[in-house]
Amino acid sequence: MFPELRTLFHLMLGGTATQREVCPPLSEHSRGLPTLTDRPCTGCDLCAAQCPTDAITVAPPGQVSLDLGRCVACGLCTAACPTGTITPSRSTEVAVRQRADLVLSNQPSGNGPADALPASPLRRSLHYRAISTGDNATDLEAAATHNPIFDASRFGIHGVASPRHADALLVTGPVGRAMQEPLRRCYEAMPEPRLVIAAGAAAISGGVHSGGYAQACGVDSILPVSIYIPGHPPHPWMLLHGLLVAMGRMAPARLGAGKATAAVLERPPARDTR
Repeated sequence: MFPELRTLFHLMLGGTATQREVCPPLSEHSRGLPTLTDRPCTGCDLCAAQCPTDAITVAPPGQVSLDLGRCVACGLCTAACPTGTITPSRSTEVAVRQRADLVLSNQPSGNGPADALPASPLRRSLHYRAISTGDNATDLEAAATHNPIFDASRFGIHGVASPRHADALLVTGPVGRAMQEPLRRCYEAMPEPRLVIAAGAAAISGGVHSGGYAQACGVDSILPVSIYIPGHPPHPWMLLHGLLVAMGRMAPARLGAGKATAAVLERPPARDTR
């Protein structure tokens, strides 16, 4: 059989690889981000002692604070917690618009339903320029959003090579001192309106690099950030959720004690539209 025909038959029999459900929960074999439940904390401080980035603080009488912007998803805190106050979350809808929304507490909060987002000029399509400032893991996950499984292009999401053609900057690293000025110049070359998306703990807070000699302390110390996507690295669906939030097609996540959900404004089509 000719090689071309063999390839054609393989494609015809292979079916559709694209996932139909948008931003589904992670499988049980994947390690997601931790979340807080309403189970009482005894104040043992074991979780904070295990955290490599000081993302967890415990104050008497058992008040726990968890900063997902610093969390590297190592899983040590959930394994150490004896009360189940900190547990794994399988949600991939984790992107938020405010840095403060990534700081969770096991104390009750008055957060109501997510407000409807205003109309966005980027609703139909978004072109982003990925800026790698030192986190290859997030770079690989961002590249995976364009493979046949996730197929970002079906949502009108495309990567571009020049900031002059970009609606958004997707920053995927801790932004050390040597990259700060090039990042500013890249941002200034973009047309209005322009967005900055901090993808991953390294881009949000510096992650494990925070406080080091390279002065890597997160993107929002340099540029105004519109979307924060936690994770280390974020799963492709987490990245796509953040991009869809930037487009105004999904609402940001509401993260809090015992919940990690996002209100859907306009659920993107689940079918394959290629």
